[in-house]
Amino acid sequence: MSNETILVTGGAGFIGANFVPYFLEAFPQYHVVNLDKLTYAGNLANLKECEHNPRYTFVKGDICDAALVNDLFKKYDIRGVFHFAAESHVDNSIKSPLPFIKTNIEGTFTLLEAARNHWMSAPGQVKPGYENCRFHHISTDEVYGTLGETGFYSASKASSDLLVRAYHHTYGMNVTTSNCSNNYGPKQHDEKLIPTIIRKCLAGQPIPIYGDGKNVRDWLYVLDHCKGIALVWQKGKAGETYNIGGRNERNNLQIVDTICSLLDQLKPAANGQSYKTLITFPLRD
Repeated sequence: MSNETILVTGGAGFIGANFVPYFLEAFPQYHVVNLDKLTYAGNLANLKECEHNPRYTFVKGDICDAALVNDLFKKYDIRGVFHFAAESHVDNSIKSPLPFIKTNIEGTFTLLEAARNHWMSAPGQVKPGYENCRFHHISTDEVYGTLGETGFYSASKASSDLLVRAYHHTYGMNVTTSNCSNNYGPKQHDEKLIPTIIRKCLAGQPIPIYGDGKNVRDWLYVLDHCKGIALVWQKGKAGETYNIGGRNERNNLQIVDTICSLLDQLKPAANGQSYKTLITFPLRD
């Protein structure tokens, strides 16, 4: 294989499935191996444009499977990692936290160990020819908590961030991390806020809002995020964390109000009422 190979984890998910085709086009010198477990959030239909690309390989598997991950590093001589794979849906984390601990912490550890063993011979010693290998960890702004009054805090993602940082300080591994704000755009799973609002409006169903809807997030278009990730990977300083944001802070009520107003104009409800009448607060105290 003439091209250097990079590993993308979770490349069939929303952000990963936008990143993979962007990266293949922007960086023709690389072969991309996409490792994805294809849980409910992963969909190969998101990557139809890559299926016949000779520089693209899909592997179905779990990032917690150390034997598989190590085999991929050896088979493809992986020279870089973009680690997207993560459990991220807030409601699911409240109902069942264990998968979040396993994927976000154990999975990240498994990948870091495979990269360290493949690229390094000892702490502070990189194998000859592997000097430019980099592990880039895609995190979330939820590790900082909310911008507004009450909101979310992702402990499992914060833990994975600390693991990545530890591999830099302990072993001298070339790692970078980026924390992004709420992404929106093509290929987003229909469980997320914006697709849910649109879907519920068009079906004439109640629009469920978490809490009081006043938790604030910054919103970032997904392709802008992908470009930011590539820039950090190319030019970021090893060991550093970079925040990629959209400078577009809104609370959930503002997002719902905007979408309902747009749909009122673009596709008015059959009953003549505004879609805003569908807003409900099922989880409010």
